[in-house]
Amino acid sequence: MTSVADAVKEMQAKFNPAAAAGLDLVFGFNITDEDKQYSLIVKDGTCDIQEGENPDANCTLVLDSETLKGIVSGETDGMQAFMGGKLRVEGDMMLSMKLSELFPS
Repeated sequence: MTSVADAVKEMQAKFNPAAAAGLDLVFGFNITDEDKQYSLIVKDGTCDIQEGENPDANCTLVLDSETLKGIVSGETDGMQAFMGGKLRVEGDMMLSMKLSELFPS
């Protein structure tokens, strides 16, 4: 994976619509070293990724590009990244746990 945009596209490819049935959530991704933000909108079994910040985000993950790429590729465990201080969650922390169901490795 070469860029954050590639990692985000990879996430969309791994999306599990069955896990998103009945959900209406917005996840924000703040990529600190590239000063980029993405919004991942999960609604009724669909997934839409948009560039930019979404003020309606239920949960925002703050991390650098290497951590994001590692989590998406499966080389980095999201919980370990969180415990190691490489990932910060703003908003509803419990929702961040849903990401592993929505985007299985």
